[in-house]
Amino acid sequence: MNETLKVLKNRRSCRGFKSDIVEKEKIDAIIEAGTYAANGMGKQSPIIIAVTNKELRDRISEENRKIGGWSEDFDPFYNAPVILIVLADKSARTHIYDGTLVMGNLMNAAESLGVNSIWIHRAKEEFESDWGKNLLKELGIEGEYEGIGHRALGYAIADMKPAAPRKKDYVYYVD
Repeated sequence: MNETLKVLKNRRSCRGFKSDIVEKEKIDAIIEAGTYAANGMGKQSPIIIAVTNKELRDRISEENRKIGGWSEDFDPFYNAPVILIVLADKSARTHIYDGTLVMGNLMNAAESLGVNSIWIHRAKEEFESDWGKNLLKELGIEGEYEGIGHRALGYAIADMKPAAPRKKDYVYYVD
């Protein structure tokens, strides 16, 4: 089977990460793959914020936890040491789709490099809040962005389970 198709079929969301940091070369390669995602009219509306600083990672996790309404002992990023945040410029009509395609590229690139990942939501709520707007200012990022998602990266504590069988009516062929 083609290597790309193998990656697409084998990728699973990871909900338990080791504390081991992901190698910078792999993080850079994953991010680069994200920058090559298809996007509307070539506008490249998304941006990626790569968070490897543990203190900032923990601040973002705490805000995400609060938005999700979980108890204080829950980490919505499942202890992943790296968070890639995708935001997209609201002025682009296709910004949500553009950012979503970036998220997909990040996910599949990670899998191809042996790095586990999961898409974590609530980025929209985070970056619409004063907390998120202040964080962007703190980071020197200007513009009107919508949070698309977080890609948590790391190495899994346990082996990933195989894919569930695909549902019977997933595809309809029209000849």
